[in-house]
Amino acid sequence: MRAGCFYQNYREVRLLVVHCSATRYDHDFPVEALRASHKARGLADIGYHFYVTRDGEVHRCRPVNQIGAHAAGWNDHSIGICYEGGLDEAGNPADTRTYAQKCSLLDLLRQLKRDYPSAKILSHYQLSPYIRKACPCFDAREEYDI
Repeated sequence: MRAGCFYQNYREVRLLVVHCSATRYDHDFPVEALRASHKARGLADIGYHFYVTRDGEVHRCRPVNQIGAHAAGWNDHSIGICYEGGLDEAGNPADTRTYAQKCSLLDLLRQLKRDYPSAKILSHYQLSPYIRKACPCFDAREEYDI
């Protein structure tokens, strides 16, 4: 084995970034639709590492040892977690997480904090003052102060 091969897939994860799919809570947006959406934007596959659908199911989308495509400029050192929803019936930003999603997100983030204890949990919009979107429509830093 060549020197350095062991660390080939290692990346330093400093951020756990929470997103929403920016879809209406009353319209299904299953993982297949997310995949098609991301591929239509030119990505090879889903840019998030995890996707939590309204029923609370956690879908593993991208291996955590691979760089995501969910937050430009922050992907190298982050893991992207997205929940289905984020828009109300009129299409306005809103925290539309179901009880099942809230439970699954909390469980997932607790596990990721065990795996990456120094990583900070942030909402997408909290990465930079230049991000002009409400994603994920709640304050993940405050809610998941784990």
